[in-house]
Amino acid sequence: MQSFGRPLARQLARQSRSIAAKRASSALAQRAPVASTAVSKQRRRQFASSRYDDGSARSAVINVLNNIASKREVQQYLAQFTSVNSQQFAVIKVGGAILTDYVDELCASLRNLNQMGLFPVIIHGAGPQLNKRLEAAGVEPQYKEGIRITDGKTMGVARKLFLEENFKLVEALESWGVRARPITSGVLMADYKDKETYKFVGEVNQVNVQSIKAAITDGYIPVLTCMAETQEGQVLNVNADKAAAELARALVPLKIVYLSEKGGIHDKETGKLIEAINLDEEYDEYMNKSWVIHGTRSKIRDIKTLLDDLPRSSSVAIIHPESLERELFTHSGAGTLIRRGTKLQQASSLSDFEDLTQLKQTLVRDREGLDSAAVVDRYLESLKSRQFRAYFDDNMEALAIVLPPSGSNTLAHLATLTMTRSAWLSNIADNVFQNMKRDFPKLAWTVKQDDENLAWFSEKADGSIARQGEVLFWYGIESPEDVRELMSEFVKNGRQMFGDINLESQLHRAAAAAERIRSGAASLMGNRPGQAQQQARAFSTSARPARRSVTSAFTSGQQRTYSTTNPNPPLGIHNREKDYPSKVALIGARGYTGQALIDLLNRHPNMDLCHVSSRELAGKKLKGYTKKEIIYENLSPDDIRQMAKKKEIDCWVMALPNGVCKPYVDAIDESGHKEALVIDLSADYRFNSDWTYGLPELVQRSKIASATRISNPGCYATAAQLGIAPLLPLLAPAPAHPTVFGVSGYSGAGTKPSPKNDVKNLTDNLIAYSLTDHIHEREISAQLGTEVAFIPHVAVWFAGIHHTISLPLAQKTTSRDVRQMYQDRYHNERLINLSGESPVVKDIAGKHGVEIGGFAVHSGGKRAVVNVTIDNLLKGAATQCLQNMNLALGYAEYEGIPGVE
Repeated sequence: MQSFGRPLARQLARQSRSIAAKRASSALAQRAPVASTAVSKQRRRQFASSRYDDGSARSAVINVLNNIASKREVQQYLAQFTSVNSQQFAVIKVGGAILTDYVDELCASLRNLNQMGLFPVIIHGAGPQLNKRLEAAGVEPQYKEGIRITDGKTMGVARKLFLEENFKLVEALESWGVRARPITSGVLMADYKDKETYKFVGEVNQVNVQSIKAAITDGYIPVLTCMAETQEGQVLNVNADKAAAELARALVPLKIVYLSEKGGIHDKETGKLIEAINLDEEYDEYMNKSWVIHGTRSKIRDIKTLLDDLPRSSSVAIIHPESLERELFTHSGAGTLIRRGTKLQQASSLSDFEDLTQLKQTLVRDREGLDSAAVVDRYLESLKSRQFRAYFDDNMEALAIVLPPSGSNTLAHLATLTMTRSAWLSNIADNVFQNMKRDFPKLAWTVKQDDENLAWFSEKADGSIARQGEVLFWYGIESPEDVRELMSEFVKNGRQMFGDINLESQLHRAAAAAERIRSGAASLMGNRPGQAQQQARAFSTSARPARRSVTSAFTSGQQRTYSTTNPNPPLGIHNREKDYPSKVALIGARGYTGQALIDLLNRHPNMDLCHVSSRELAGKKLKGYTKKEIIYENLSPDDIRQMAKKKEIDCWVMALPNGVCKPYVDAIDESGHKEALVIDLSADYRFNSDWTYGLPELVQRSKIASATRISNPGCYATAAQLGIAPLLPLLAPAPAHPTVFGVSGYSGAGTKPSPKNDVKNLTDNLIAYSLTDHIHEREISAQLGTEVAFIPHVAVWFAGIHHTISLPLAQKTTSRDVRQMYQDRYHNERLINLSGESPVVKDIAGKHGVEIGGFAVHSGGKRAVVNVTIDNLLKGAATQCLQNMNLALGYAEYEGIPGVE
């Protein structure tokens, strides 16, 4: 008996896919190790020159692909891909970041496809490389509505760079034994988009495919740049996604693939990968989601426009380069698949079906035998007295019947699922499952362990357990106790735990009975065993054992079935929507926090600091910012209103003292520039429900990503909340409450001279202040939803805060359990470090994260003590501000934060 539970099932599946994909990419290149050195290139060339004949290579690649897909899947997709003209196999768009970071993975995958006789058409961009080249050339990039304004100098740099990147990719492919041909002109023809505004930017109006066809006919993979040209021969810059779309319109390929380092589109509310988007049914829904902004919004919109012009069977897959083979040769695919989809019908009674004869034929297909028609008749008769919901397409290529929960039970049951080969290849199966998951949040189903689609079912499930040739799958069951109960029932009763409602089970039993009758007849006849054997095969749903084993994560005696995961996981690079800079204005830059933020903005590849305002420093040159020369200004609210009306700034950062920034914020609000992001570092808007509180580790990141008004948390408050939040469920009820004893370095007292930042006064001293009702006490309590006492102090060091937090508990617990709760809650958080030891404040200065440790529990078991340290100027202010800017402006969450990217 084998099993796995909820998030471990996903982890194991990902690990299995990753390992299999790496095997598929490398098994044929044992003498061609992945590296970018001259030695590795030479070895790959040696490998290429000594590779075996095409037939042997093709067989070897197919054998490798069988590690990530069933033999049947590989054969089906290969037959489909070779049934069209070679140039209609696939268009693959390669982003600039892929050329920089994943070129070997890309080349290995393309080599495998090529050795199977497949010739994808490659078109690449080079946006990140162009940004770096322009910066080195002293050219400040200009954008309008996300489109790069390409003047003559920029065009000259871009054209040279694109030719270089094209040659590099072709050379890399050749070194992997792939014949590739650079095609850098003559294919994409264009008109100026708006010459006065965008200069040398084009919109494709014609695609000449002759050179692509010629390259493939000669046995080469064509590699194109996204540069176009006018009828007069003027080269124009074209967005790579739009160039790939126009190429796809002209070629009408079976597969359109956009390679992305993010591996697909991720739901920012859940942090999970979106496996498929069915545009006919879900386009409006996605476009109305608050987090579908910036690049994600335009990408979905542009893909819909493209697919509206292509056959309904066309789709666009956004995947990681390591997943290319898996996307092309498995039903489950990889990344995010965007398609128009197949409109599904639903039925909740037999009278809802227009043709019962077609329904019966659908349920019998591929399972015909001695008694199958009668079994289906009896099954349909039983549905007359049951509640059910059926999902099917017009042609009934796919059909699923779900029995909803009844009584106190909350678990629905998938009673039957039948798909044709066409339904698998056109992804109708995924569409059916998406609809079921939408309507039934908890579902279980069973299949035979030798089912050829076992891997696909595993992809759709949160967990599974195998027993005597049968596998139970489920999703949506959150409680470990409910999972254990379900597994125990299945171990005891198998499929019969659901009663006699599974059509496949009934058909298998009928087939077994028929086999026994025939075997007996053959034995009596003595001379016709072959006939009985031949008929028996008609009842078999699969002759091939499952290739994927189900790995055990439960063993008898274990108390913990699976861990509680971070409910608000980091978005990381999945938040990356834009690859062009945002214009930033910093209002109030004289203080320590302003200086720290300037340093971070200077490091950030996509933050363009344009204005810095300080009344005291007006007219002086800004120090520490090397991207360009900036002179301090003294901007008034009216100045800001005029700038905002012209939409000159994408992000306004208010680094002003408490109670000062309202006139500036009002000026932006009055300008009508609603899309402008405003981040306030003061306490002025931390209690305003119209603003989003910007603590990404505790506030839903999708909410921050879609916000335009963000209040940056206080330094003390950030550390205290992070130190208390994981134990909120265990806190003792009022009047007991947590107590925070906090000590800050004197930079927290600001630059204005006072006893709290007088080093002489602080030496050999510790100063307490605001012993009750400190603004951070109110902030901590309001955000956590429970009363918290906060007692602040200031000490002689410059930067860094140390908290000792005492937490009364409602029930006895242990230090180990407390630490586990913190590890679970902050799983994968890049800016939080946990330690069994108490953190030391001198070690946190200059660091961009938070240290949490100690995890002591009183001998009585009902009081815990934790320690937290934070640099008040960084994660307590500037770093957190940049984290919020990244999320809201559409960059990778940790971009520009040193040591974290």
